[in-house]
Amino acid sequence: LLRCVGYKIIMETAGVFPSGELETAEGKEPGQSIYGGGEKESVNTLREKPRRCPSAELELRKEAFCMGMQMGFRWYGEGNDDIKLSDIKQIPGVTSIVWALHSKLPGEIWEVDEIAEVQKQLEPYGFNMDVVESVNVHDDIKIGLPTRDQYIENYKQTLRNLAPFGVKVVTYNFMPIFDWTRTDLFHPVGDGSTALYYEAAKIKQDPREMADYVMSFTEKYHMTFPGWEPERMAKLDELFEKYKGVTKEKLWANFKYFLEAIMPTCHECDIKMAVHMDDPPWDIFGLPRLFTDAAAVDYFLKLVDDPYNCLTLCSGSLNANPDNNVADIVRKHTGRIAFAHIRNVKHFPNGDFSEAAHRDCCGDTGILDILKAYHDAGWEGYIRPDHGRHLWGEGPGTVRPGYGLYDRALGVMYMLGVWDTLESEA
Repeated sequence: LLRCVGYKIIMETAGVFPSGELETAEGKEPGQSIYGGGEKESVNTLREKPRRCPSAELELRKEAFCMGMQMGFRWYGEGNDDIKLSDIKQIPGVTSIVWALHSKLPGEIWEVDEIAEVQKQLEPYGFNMDVVESVNVHDDIKIGLPTRDQYIENYKQTLRNLAPFGVKVVTYNFMPIFDWTRTDLFHPVGDGSTALYYEAAKIKQDPREMADYVMSFTEKYHMTFPGWEPERMAKLDELFEKYKGVTKEKLWANFKYFLEAIMPTCHECDIKMAVHMDDPPWDIFGLPRLFTDAAAVDYFLKLVDDPYNCLTLCSGSLNANPDNNVADIVRKHTGRIAFAHIRNVKHFPNGDFSEAAHRDCCGDTGILDILKAYHDAGWEGYIRPDHGRHLWGEGPGTVRPGYGLYDRALGVMYMLGVWDTLESEA
């Protein structure tokens, strides 16, 4: 009832509906329209009289009904993503574009004029640019080389340059050498669609084989993959040599050094640093991974206990290990989750996994329980559908792996449908 009354006040205050045009079902007979005519409508609903509304009015309605989580959609930028902003605008509920300057190498400063160009592209569509994914961390910081201090200063300057544009969250990761790791970018999943796939046996082999496979795709189709920069991958042997002495303990220590150095700048700029989970959450090719389970998340948040030191909690990354219960982590650390990725995965007995549709029963991640945990905690952070399948003609050369339009749009609607149902039952 309070939710409905709140909606009525918002609409009347905004002048969208004159006072009295919104009616409750009070005093109506069961089955009688709340509009007073012959149209059948539940007596437990509140609806406005049908009328055409300009886009501003629709935005007010959306704001009134979709309080809570803020829905985003990742976009790789003009000339780098076949999906258009005009396509994304047609997905109900999406208010935020999750973006980055994908031409920038780790360690480079993001210049103001470059950021302003993205703002110029987003403004006509009414999207905000609150969330950046990602400002990648230079390897020298992760390794702990003397040169790390200059790269940390560059990172601070990037944060200062982002702040005037309203950026509130910066996603990043602290994974050595590789970002996300998959062995098949377009694996058939049995229904005519394809998805990202991880074959455990291949990760025990030469890392060059996997790197060459991924890089051949980026070169052939002229796409950038964050964490798979050609300039870095060309020095793969050198990078492995540099990381030789970096144990898990050393990596944590270097991580702490980085965070303690940038936290004052985060407070100055009012920007939360939201670390992405390791993907997958176990060591690969002899390289240590930090975010492997709930205990690691606990350790990280205590390592630098600061409200600006936050999580990008990716359900699919952590649940690649079926022993991880992401919903429990949400319940425990709601206040430190600045950004949520909703991704579903399907496990196989041999350790392989495939990414799946966002619907709960399509995978093993527990999407319903995770969304309920966010909702019940009153969480109001940023969220987006993470990797989706490739549907309806999407494939190599027409879509970025994991980032097609259609399945992610379906994911948005599934997530909002779950959220709306939880709201109606609250």
